[in-house]
Amino acid sequence: MSISKIVVTGGPCGGKTTALSRIQRDLSHLGYTVLVVPETATALISGGVAPWTCGSNEEYQKCQMRMQLEKERIFEQAAATMDKDKILIVCDRGELDNKAYMTDEEFGRVIDYLGCTETELRDGYDAVFHLVTAAKGAEAAYTTENNEARTETVEEAAAMDDRFIAAWTGHPYFRVIDNSTDFDEKMQRLLREISSFLGELNPYEIERKYLIEYPDLEWLDSLPNCQKVDIEQIYLRSEPDEEIRIRRRGLGRDAMYYLTDRRITNNKKQLRTQRRLTEGEYRMLVMQADPARREIRKTRYCLTYACQYFEIDVFPCWDDQAIAEIELSSEDTEVVFPPELKVIREVTGDPKYRNSSIASHPKGYTH
Repeated sequence: MSISKIVVTGGPCGGKTTALSRIQRDLSHLGYTVLVVPETATALISGGVAPWTCGSNEEYQKCQMRMQLEKERIFEQAAATMDKDKILIVCDRGELDNKAYMTDEEFGRVIDYLGCTETELRDGYDAVFHLVTAAKGAEAAYTTENNEARTETVEEAAAMDDRFIAAWTGHPYFRVIDNSTDFDEKMQRLLREISSFLGELNPYEIERKYLIEYPDLEWLDSLPNCQKVDIEQIYLRSEPDEEIRIRRRGLGRDAMYYLTDRRITNNKKQLRTQRRLTEGEYRMLVMQADPARREIRKTRYCLTYACQYFEIDVFPCWDDQAIAEIELSSEDTEVVFPPELKVIREVTGDPKYRNSSIASHPKGYTH
């Protein structure tokens, strides 16, 4: 049995309602049993539980996030009992959407109340797909008439969209679907992204890698659409055409664990599969570490810019350069860097800049 849990989120009038309907229809045709976790805020507010009826917005958020957690657990419990090969749990918004409605201090107190960490809540989903509000790039289509609860102006909707993106930035599989095409093609792009994530459409990576000047870390830390995570990566013993690694990803003790298996196919493409590990599984697999490769430690800055998701890796062995990576759904997609990042050159395909090469060098790669 394969059970995946994803989030479909987005700004006001981004197309989420239509998207959920099409996901159910199209993924069912691919053999998936699609389970949709309904949006929690709608159920609570329609029942009289709202930020303006509770003692405070913070108290309301405690109710909403607790209910969201319980709903997802029930759907996961039910999915585990189903006699199906492929199950997709689709969450109509996820836990981190609520962060957009709180201050950092309020959010900290709420997750303490829930007994969770931000990393656990954010990375507890396998993938997150954000539909950009029509107020950004498709203003003529922005309307409040099809949703009684929607009252935002175009400017307010764009600002809210930015807050949702900032809340989810840092997730290891985050995709932003913009309004660069008409609405129907926007839905098709979303479905292609989900199918690609599930391995149904194209499980091969289209990854671009760039050597950049050492970034201004204070600038990155100051951005709401940038999230820092520490990564420890260990390579395991494997066959010549296979690369298996385990990874600890998070900040301090707040971390998640993953196993990634990359294989080179006959046509020289990389086929990657990934699954989440428990901390115990991770520590057991450390015993299978490849003695010829050292452990990699790096700080990753996840940055959302121009609806593209960059991963900027800063290594302790370098003080003047860094690596920026981006995964694309199409080879024709233009990569747009923020002007603050200075690209030295593209190094896609250069084995010198692969993590496995860094791990094989006693002091990391050299200039």
